[in-house]
Amino acid sequence: MFETAVGVAVFACLAGASLASLFVHERLPAHHRHDETTAVVRLAANLFAMMFSLMLGLMINSAKNTFESIDRNIHTFATDLILLDRTLRQYGPEASGVRQSLGSYVQRVVDTTANDSETTVVPNKLSELLLNQVGDRLSALAPPDARRTAMQQSAMQQLQKVVEMRWVLAEQSEGAIPAPLICLMVAWLTLIFAGYGFRAPRNSIVVGTLLVSAALAAAAIFLILDMDTPFTGPIQVSPAPLQRALAELQQ
Repeated sequence: MFETAVGVAVFACLAGASLASLFVHERLPAHHRHDETTAVVRLAANLFAMMFSLMLGLMINSAKNTFESIDRNIHTFATDLILLDRTLRQYGPEASGVRQSLGSYVQRVVDTTANDSETTVVPNKLSELLLNQVGDRLSALAPPDARRTAMQQSAMQQLQKVVEMRWVLAEQSEGAIPAPLICLMVAWLTLIFAGYGFRAPRNSIVVGTLLVSAALAAAAIFLILDMDTPFTGPIQVSPAPLQRALAELQQ
């Protein structure tokens, strides 16, 4: 998983930089260990710590907005499916084949979400074929009167909304935080942790503190990236709206 790999890489960089700085300091020439040198290193670390804090806040806000937007769209998508099914019910028994195809599509989405932890709202060949089948069967209906003609047209419009929302969710599933920004933040953090380890006391408390801090910083970046891709990982949008839609279709 990409987020896990990034988290492990971040921890390795931060722990390695801080411990290397901690243990290499004693081997540096004397003129590199003056108090003035230490003060400059600490000032640089504090500067990047402030910049990192600001950037971290922006990343959290971006990931939160992405997660909330996709969650709202999932609810909208489920509602559109229910409304389409209601229209097909009002059309009459002739639309039972269309409803069956629609139910198969929603069942596929729910089953894959539960089993693979990855919703097939995201582009998937089989789910796309099932949704196309709904459109084909709907177009093949021959309404005998004006009332059912209007219902068929309404159902076609609702199906179009379902297809559009599916592709909106597909576009949102890739995440909004660019990789170069992550690399820049990791570079800042590496410099910060190297500065913290510079001329720090060499004891178990300091080493433990640096390792725990590195782990927590890596975990924070992992969770931000995971929220930015809400269809995968431990933090995902709830499948409950789609499950409720399936229950409504099966009534």
